Amino acid sequence: MKKIFKMIFNPDGKNMIPEEQDSIDYLLLNGGLEVVGLDSDNGEFLYAFTPKIKDLMPELYKEHISDVNKNVLKLWEMGYLEIDFMQEDPVITVGAKAFDLGEVSKLSKDDQWHLNEIKRLLKRREV
Repeated sequence: MKKIFKMIFNPDGKNMIPEEQDSIDYLLLNGGLEVVGLDSDNGEFLYAFTPKIKDLMPELYKEHISDVNKNVLKLWEMGYLEIDFMQEDPVITVGAKAFDLGEVSKLSKDDQWHLNEIKRLLKRREV
């Protein structure tokens, strides 16, 4: 969420959220964020960007895509994901290591969240 706040105060005036409206509320109400669960440690909502973030805040979208790509490559390098680079649009699948609870527990909390989010999104595509 830190990146959202960075965008609110963007000095060039682009992608600004109205001052009277909380950034999370703004993005939820305008379809740029969705609630995807609860944090098991503190009970707070967990959010994910929707495709609409690209229109609402293009710079945030670009930064988010860059972060997603870094995390996917990191999980691939660690053996949790498989990527078929031979496809025109590389195909990402979840490797067996990603379902081994002992192996997953070795990941940082942040990496576990990214892996679970990738699993959730890939499962959503199957439906």
